[in-house]
Amino acid sequence: MTSIQSINPATGKVISEVEMHTEEQVSRMLKKSAGTFREWKRTDVAERNELLKGFAKMLRKNKQQYGELISTEMGKVIKQAVPEVSKCADMFDYFADNSEKMLEPEPAEAGSCNSFIHYEPVGTVLAIKPWNFPFWQVLSAAAHVLAGGNVMLLKHSGYVPLCALEMENIFVETGFPEGVFQTLLIDGRAASSLISRNEVKAVSFTGGHDAGQKVAELAARNFKKFVLELGGSDPFIVLGDANVEMAAKVGVASRFLNSGQTCIAAKRFIVTESVTEEFTERFVELTGKLTIGDPLDPKTDIGPMVREEQLRIIEDQVQDAISRGAKVLVPGGRMKSEGYMYSPTVLAGVSTDMRVMREETFGPVAPIITIKDEKEAMELANDSEFGLGASVWSQDRERAMKVALELETGMVGINSFCTPQACLPFGGVKKSGMGRELSRHGFLEFMNIKSIKMM
Repeated sequence: MTSIQSINPATGKVISEVEMHTEEQVSRMLKKSAGTFREWKRTDVAERNELLKGFAKMLRKNKQQYGELISTEMGKVIKQAVPEVSKCADMFDYFADNSEKMLEPEPAEAGSCNSFIHYEPVGTVLAIKPWNFPFWQVLSAAAHVLAGGNVMLLKHSGYVPLCALEMENIFVETGFPEGVFQTLLIDGRAASSLISRNEVKAVSFTGGHDAGQKVAELAARNFKKFVLELGGSDPFIVLGDANVEMAAKVGVASRFLNSGQTCIAAKRFIVTESVTEEFTERFVELTGKLTIGDPLDPKTDIGPMVREEQLRIIEDQVQDAISRGAKVLVPGGRMKSEGYMYSPTVLAGVSTDMRVMREETFGPVAPIITIKDEKEAMELANDSEFGLGASVWSQDRERAMKVALELETGMVGINSFCTPQACLPFGGVKKSGMGRELSRHGFLEFMNIKSIKMM
């Protein structure tokens, strides 16, 4: 394969073909990255922050244009794609405003006279990123990587080559030095081979568990730092004293965001039996009001899935549930239209042996399971290989906090669903990944924490 096809998921038609980089080109880009790093890390923090601010301004100025690119190439509805770009701008502003403080040397603990802790960038970070948030997944990582004085090489998903190239263009147009951010048009095998290269010092990976495991093995073998975000099967727990109306409303928004193709979305609806009927009725009613269609239409709530293969996976998961006795409350499924359209599906009577409860459902499918009490809710929520996020719904804040503290996840939303925020660490436990992005915790993942003792 010498080129990558950009396909419009709403039509299934090829938008354009992009030539892949040769091995020689990739080697030159690696060397440029390493050379640029030596200068970028010495660039005054205030100067770096001005460039970050300029990048944020560029995103806001052209957010409609970039949003339309996301919608056309990936299928995200425009009313979610434009805010994705705006959120990236907010992320760059956050690190521009806070990186100087994050980089300040710290005196050691009392008793360690004339000892300090310094934070230094490690070098080139190889970012291997997925298609579902084409700008956010890349730029949320790039913001703190670059703010700390590191440089980035991007290997984006083959589904979104035009988005990948556009982001590199924005860095150039903003005035960043050449080599601070470069897009590699290569396949997964070629990306994996780069981990052993001396020029690459760390890896930031977002994607599936199997690929993440291979990245971790390669990085560990070559003594490279890595951060993994590997998706989830987030529980959405509705206790008996919850505001059911609000829980159903937020649950629908969370589950069907980005046509269900969201790692941090609600995936398993765990509902106390005393409110199951009320919650289910309202959830089904709200699901039925969602508008499905052209992602560029501002009225559309759900656009296409990204590719045929993703659509087939979700079809197989639903069929598995039905074959094991699940009841179909909203009979969605593949639509008779061009592109990769899949109408929302809601399932009840699900059991823990079904794939929709054991695997990550990366599409517009919502399984609802009934439990007796919060003890059973916590046990069921934790009965998963994943541990990214969770939601707990209760009008008793103390009770909700008690449940939240028992959940084996990296994030919990109480009477809300989890969304990434610049000031909060983002990441999971178990097979949902290792390490954190965002906040000062994410910022320090790719910094050398150096102790200096002066006598």
